[in-house]
Amino acid sequence: MAGPTPMALEPDCEIDWAGPVALPLADEPMVQAACGLMHVHGRRSGHPEPITVDYASTVAKVFARQGALAASIATARGLPLRSVRTSVAQAALHSVAQYLAVATTDDDWRELRGTGGPPFLTADGVRVEIETLNAEDWCRFWSRLGASREAIRTGWPPFQQRFGSAVCPLPDELASCVAARLFHSVAVAGAATGVSVVQVRECAGDLTGPPFRITPLGAPGSALPPASARPLDGLVVVESTRRVQGPLAGHVLRLLGAEVIRVEPPGGDPARWVPPIAGDCSARFLALNRGKSAVDLDLATSAGRADLLELLTRAHVFLHNWAPGKAARWNLDADRLLTVHPGLVYASASGWGDAFGDRAPLGTDYLVQAHSGLAAALRPSGAPSLMTLTDVLGGLVCAEGVLAALLDRVRTGQGARVDSSLYSATSLIPQTRPQWTASVSVRDGRLHGTGEPIEVCTDLAELAADPRFGAALGHDGFAYPLPPWEFA
Repeated sequence: MAGPTPMALEPDCEIDWAGPVALPLADEPMVQAACGLMHVHGRRSGHPEPITVDYASTVAKVFARQGALAASIATARGLPLRSVRTSVAQAALHSVAQYLAVATTDDDWRELRGTGGPPFLTADGVRVEIETLNAEDWCRFWSRLGASREAIRTGWPPFQQRFGSAVCPLPDELASCVAARLFHSVAVAGAATGVSVVQVRECAGDLTGPPFRITPLGAPGSALPPASARPLDGLVVVESTRRVQGPLAGHVLRLLGAEVIRVEPPGGDPARWVPPIAGDCSARFLALNRGKSAVDLDLATSAGRADLLELLTRAHVFLHNWAPGKAARWNLDADRLLTVHPGLVYASASGWGDAFGDRAPLGTDYLVQAHSGLAAALRPSGAPSLMTLTDVLGGLVCAEGVLAALLDRVRTGQGARVDSSLYSATSLIPQTRPQWTASVSVRDGRLHGTGEPIEVCTDLAELAADPRFGAALGHDGFAYPLPPWEFA
């Protein structure tokens, strides 16, 4: 499998710090402070806290590569685009888009607050992160470790909500239960109850491969339609995704002009009704899925899978983040779909890729942060950020892979499989702490140590109402970042 195909005539690409944000931003910490990253990252500790890696700059570089690929696709389809511009500030705003949406709805809903949370420290000094998406498994795990029913009951809601709130205030009793056990005992309890237990690595992982892989497959398909106003105008993406990574990839392709059709289970994606509500839908859901159409299909049935195949006859991209093995069980893997639909770009976004083989832990943000070494790079305590950092970066990397495959498709006619994961996406983040981390501090609501002191955002609703951010944000029942590219 090969990495992204080089472009013969790359468009001019520019990244600046502030972009359309009318603030004197000149480096990574200033952007983090002004655009809400320090605020959200610091929620678990109760005060704004720098992300001690160049996260916003990394996201901006992915946006720049996406823009360059999109411009090349548009040029090859008759819409000559010679330059693209993005900014680190826009990258930061897109990184906090879900939290921004939650903070700016009119829903009378109290957001979870509090400090603390995983990782846990075992009796033999091992820091561990845990994950489960099932309340019954949560109960069985903690019961096995000797926790009281009250602590188990009280701990589940903040643990379940931490992906959307960036906080996880758990009862102290749960940490005490882990502290009384050796790591092996905690791992055995997890294996017996279906809870993933991962050791927090103290150094960066040994990732050496590319953030995504492209495998050309199948016979050439028909020519892509010409572009009109935006790079992906006229292209159709069908996605069967959930949570953050997959929906964000589809969101990026929609921002570039593609028509995106979501395949959801009968009754709709349950995430549509997670509070707070903006209009008649979850603000968090809309932050990733606004502007997409949707169709309900039961893919566990042969009729539902047949309907998906019919839907794909007019699609150019199929995107999913299904659990490992599900595509093969449903006979909807890449080889099958490219046989019936030559030229299709088939994108599979996962948590771990092939890092763990068939025995992978749950592929969620916090476990990936822990195992990859990113958690240890983020703060001295090694506590994973409760921001969805790898989910966001993983979704953006998936979209970049799709764009690289589409560029090959428009030039050769051949379809491809695109594989990416949260784990592979972490390879983009330099995990050695940059020099600025030793000199910056947050005092009296301002960032000091890098240029002129700058005010630190502590309220995303106030940020959204600040006219200096007006050219970077849209408003429709909640605030959302506008597309991060300017094409010419």
